[in-house]
Amino acid sequence: MLQKMDEIFKDFTEKLQTLDKQADVLSLKASVLGKNGSLAEILKSLRDATVEQRKEIGPKSNAIKQDIEKLVFNKLQEIEINEVNEKLSKNKIDFSLVDSVLDKGLQAAGLHPVSQIQREIEDIFISMGFDVLDGPHIEDEFHNFEALNIPDTHPARDMQDTFWFKDMKHLLRTHTSTIQVRGMESRKPPFKFVGPGKVFRCERTDATHEMCFHQLEGMMVGKNITVGNLIYFMKTLLKEIFKKDMEVRLRPGYFPFVEPGFELDIRWKKPGKGESKHSGWLELLPCGMVHPNVLRAGGIDPEEYNGFAFGLGLDRLVMVKYMIEDIRHLHSGDLRFNKQFKAY
Repeated sequence: MLQKMDEIFKDFTEKLQTLDKQADVLSLKASVLGKNGSLAEILKSLRDATVEQRKEIGPKSNAIKQDIEKLVFNKLQEIEINEVNEKLSKNKIDFSLVDSVLDKGLQAAGLHPVSQIQREIEDIFISMGFDVLDGPHIEDEFHNFEALNIPDTHPARDMQDTFWFKDMKHLLRTHTSTIQVRGMESRKPPFKFVGPGKVFRCERTDATHEMCFHQLEGMMVGKNITVGNLIYFMKTLLKEIFKKDMEVRLRPGYFPFVEPGFELDIRWKKPGKGESKHSGWLELLPCGMVHPNVLRAGGIDPEEYNGFAFGLGLDRLVMVKYMIEDIRHLHSGDLRFNKQFKAY
């Protein structure tokens, strides 16, 4: 097995040198380090190895994983620099700075925290074999409601929750579940994908609610998918984001597009003093098994296939990760807030 791991690493490095697109690099990484990657397949045979062999194989696999992560990071940086240089060579941008700017000095820029965490989550799911899809902000009734098993009488269709256009047939999407519907229409099972994006709801703004916010929803469809598969992927996601095992709980929840449906909560210490006063459960991740009606709307036979779906509020996840007490900071455009996340 040690020789096989060396061969995998050698093959990886050779292929990596030939790639010049970020998506190809991440796909190659997933083919080795992903759940069904070549390295994972070797480690499955550890159960049959002796104690002495395990002592050698374990550290060896960790070392290879760390080396691959480092090579991928460097390669992605190299590709990004090459892309920027190529654009600069074509556009001939004038980089001369006025005196007033020079007097203040150059300042490092950075990504907005929501963009940072969206990219991080996309990388996590790509490493687990998921695709990343996108969809339009302006949707029709079928993709936003009907295909998701939301009847005419459901309160989510009411004017106070949805921004409708004058024709009352089109709207600003209220969730990224619309990407799931379009994903089912364009694919044949088995498949798994996530769809991040901005959504809109006519809600009263407060510390935890906004009219415009960000979600990431995902779906896995195949044969004999269980709640156990759902829990595994969600725990893996949270562990990778927070860099530690998170205490979670599942509560029964009603959503028209899943059955059974759950609310996944995490234990969260809110900003402030006092452990008992400021700690509690934070609703983070609605999820469940895809309703048969939703599969039918996507052109999938529920007698042959099933799956799970989940939705994640990116803004709320940013608040938890960076201990932000008010969601309005994320959309305020206040440079004093944004500078905390600049690159160094």
